[in-house]
Parts: sequence; structure tokens; C-alpha cells
Amino acid sequence: MTTYVLATNHVDTSAALCDYLLSRLDDGDTVHAVNSLPGGDETSGEDARDGEDALNVVASRLGGFAEVETRQFVRGNDAATDVLDYAEEVDADEILLGVRKRNPTAKVVFGSTAQKILLNSNRPMSVVPLERME
Repeated sequence: MTTYVLATNHVDTSAALCDYLLSRLDDGDTVHAVNSLPGGDETSGEDARDGEDALNVVASRLGGFAEVETRQFVRGNDAATDVLDYAEEVDADEILLGVRKRNPTAKVVFGSTAQKILLNSNRPMSVVPLERME
């Protein structure tokens, strides 16, 4: 039984993470999908709906293959803190992150959230490219 934490902020990120994880799931695995919003004036109703949509993608795509729990945090933390704290809370075996290609030479450069998660956790992680590398 493996416990995964998927950090997502968009339906496309959720879909890519689900595509990656689907073949790895076994009976008894648990998937925790996490979306983090800053709250207050920095979070609109549209942001909250987009976050819920991202979580719903995980529930609908993986729900038949594993136990899926979703959490949308709006508590003033940065996203990396929420993901890391939640991974500790559920004793995650692995964290899954999506990263985008950021420069013309097709090198993957981690965003600040992904970088903070990678540098501040000792848990195994999988980094899934969100765009095809050419």
C-alpha cells in the first residue's frame, strides 16, 4: 500500500500526473490530491473553482483504481508549505509534481513551488514534465 501526494494547480497538471501515476497504482494505494491557494484578496472565486476542477480531475481519473482524497487549502501558506505539511500529515511515500519547460533550449527549470518542495523534503518524488520535450 503506497500513499501518494499529488500537487496540482490546474486541470492539465492533474491530467498529466494521473497519466503518469495510473500504471503504477496497486490495490490498496491512496492518492491525496492537494491544491493550495493563498486566500484573502489574492484568491478569487474563479481561482477556487479552478482548484476544485483540478482536484476533480484526479478523483474522476483515479477514483476507480485507488482511494482518492482531495484537499484544497486556503489558509495563507505558500503552496510548497501546504504540500510538504500535508505529505508529513499523511506520511506520504511519494510526492508527485508537474513542471513546465521554461526556456528555448528545452531545459526543465523548476518553478519556485516545485523547487521549494524538492529542496525541503526527504520523501521520494516524481517530477512529471507538463510539456513534451523536443
